[in-house]
Amino acid sequence: MRIGGPAMADPEESLRRRKAGNAGSEPGSPPGRGPGRDPTGCNARLRAGTFWLTRIVLLRALAFVYFVAFLVAFHQNKQLIGDRGLLPCRTYLKSVQQYFRGPVGWDTVSYAPTVLWLLDWSHMDSNLDALALLGLGVSSFILLTGCANMVLMATLWVLYMSLVSVGQIWYSFGWESQLLETGFLGIFLCPLWSLSRLPTGTPPSQIVLWGFRWLIFRIMLGAGLIKIRGDRCWRDLTCMDFHYETQPVPNPVAYFLHQSPWWVHRFETLSNHFLELVVPFFLFLGRRMCTLHGALQILFQVVLVISGNLSFLNWLTMVPSVACFDDATLGFLFPSGPGCLKGRVLKLQEEAARGLRPPPRYGCMVRRAVHVALGVLVAWLSVPVVVNLLSPTQVMNTSFNPLRIVNTYGAFGSITKERTEVILQGTASLNASTPDAVWEDYEFKCKPDLRAPRVDPAPGRQASGQRRHGSVPAGPQPFREQGAPQVGPGRALQVQVQPPRGPARHHRQMVGPQEARALLPRGQPPGPEGLLPVAGVAVPRTAVGAASGLRVDQ
Repeated sequence: MRIGGPAMADPEESLRRRKAGNAGSEPGSPPGRGPGRDPTGCNARLRAGTFWLTRIVLLRALAFVYFVAFLVAFHQNKQLIGDRGLLPCRTYLKSVQQYFRGPVGWDTVSYAPTVLWLLDWSHMDSNLDALALLGLGVSSFILLTGCANMVLMATLWVLYMSLVSVGQIWYSFGWESQLLETGFLGIFLCPLWSLSRLPTGTPPSQIVLWGFRWLIFRIMLGAGLIKIRGDRCWRDLTCMDFHYETQPVPNPVAYFLHQSPWWVHRFETLSNHFLELVVPFFLFLGRRMCTLHGALQILFQVVLVISGNLSFLNWLTMVPSVACFDDATLGFLFPSGPGCLKGRVLKLQEEAARGLRPPPRYGCMVRRAVHVALGVLVAWLSVPVVVNLLSPTQVMNTSFNPLRIVNTYGAFGSITKERTEVILQGTASLNASTPDAVWEDYEFKCKPDLRAPRVDPAPGRQASGQRRHGSVPAGPQPFREQGAPQVGPGRALQVQVQPPRGPARHHRQMVGPQEARALLPRGQPPGPEGLLPVAGVAVPRTAVGAASGLRVDQ
């Protein structure tokens, strides 16, 4: 006899209790769903194969990137492409119109698709602010609510396309086209009018989801192929010895990663090749491998965010990876409780499993036809992209159509081995050629900023030899009203390229100007298109001449 403890229940009595607990369960229902339990309870596990919650996460992630992009545009567009900007978009639109010699027509709009053609150009700053603010408002609504329809997503796409089309060199980065392609697919992920988070009549299309997967496949594979076909250091595994220091805008963490042992850099390079050349094929190996692909790619982008500063590129690259997860995988992101989304999704899953869903209506058939047409369009536009991927002369970050629906991507095909910075200096001395002339630096306002400055990475690309359209941001001082440092009544301007003198002692020395400076030769004749070539750096002559009364000292 057991003294002082609870009496052990009889085995037959325990069996009778379990049978009573399961009494009343419907035939075929999972064990444990008795008469007192909610068959669509929020604690129940979701089934695999549906993407209701995936759509909500993906739309919110895309809205977040849109919000950042429009915030950057609102903060900087007036200084870059506004009425008094470095490269006014009004001048650009006039040049496009003059090139086609006539009123605004199809050729003009297809060359520069923007709603600015329909607006008054006399207040271009207000137009640019209006586009950015409208984009901020729409993206904020989607980000906060998780609700979107085709109208809202198309509005975001048209607004951003309008800015990119007139952004010129400031919007020539690869992530601009990537955001437009991602946003275009996002339009077809939503119902036409409904703003419900769970529009039961319009389940997420498998064609659109595979469009996102095809996008992340091309992004990663293109980045991997351009590396092994490009710089030799990617093949001998030494690129990471230089990358942290010579990337366009290193962050403080990059300095410490740069000091890692050589074997860590070799492992980093090998891991990069594995993630960009092998992991993308996991997409086609079933649900588990597809989920693993999404997790690895998002983790990879998080590491890149920590170790570098590439604007919203890495955050944007995470967005199509979300399409690799289904509701069963993402259910943990949603709260439990009465009337929760997970419970409603589980109910939809059970209705579909029992064949209780109503037959498709006419609108659903039209929607399916649109999705099929989208798939055919993406496949057709992917032909030159695939040809480019397979070509030994692969190019990266290129669009093959004016709407940038399907593009080719890539990054860091070549690695700069030595970091150099382009320095703009002005002097107030009457005779700038004398040795006692005092030169003062034009410090760039942001290196970098939380809102991803477009001006500051451009000199870095010039110094590394990436001369996109041959100009650096040396022009009219656009930041005067914002309290930026002034050189004063400058009389001359010079450009310097400065290499590092040696190992940096802390991250500020690596990121900012170094002490060693190499003066550039002067007296060279102006180059084409009004550019003044100075030791391989093309400075816009007309812009420099108008800079706060400055003149180019030749």
